[in-house]
Amino acid sequence: MKKTAETQGESPVRLIDAKIKSLDDWRGKTLARVRALIQQADPAVVEEWKWSLPVWSHDGILCTGETYKDKVKLTFPKGASLKDPAKLFNASLEGNTRRAIDLAEGDAIDEAAFKALIRTAAALNKSPAR
Repeated sequence: MKKTAETQGESPVRLIDAKIKSLDDWRGKTLARVRALIQQADPAVVEEWKWSLPVWSHDGILCTGETYKDKVKLTFPKGASLKDPAKLFNASLEGNTRRAIDLAEGDAIDEAAFKALIRTAAALNKSPAR
């Protein structure tokens, strides 16, 4: 991947920090909150910056964090393989592999269920059948 002026020499953590700071509304707060939950759920998570997006990985990608005008989207590339008893996934449901969680302004997230989903995604990445 070619380094751009945006990413040249910058650590992924600093790029994610800058992204959150640049969103001086509910989207920045939401992205910061889910980032904290991901780190709490999986202290060994690796923060990366790919496709101009925050990416959280552990033996493979757990999820990406995209921001749009009306939502923060957390996309799990292997989401269709994850058990989601709390029904957090509410987007990209038609695909064969990925699933996403769209959070709009004012949406609450079930923190315990979200952390369980992160741990399940990390376990799936570690499994030999990944």
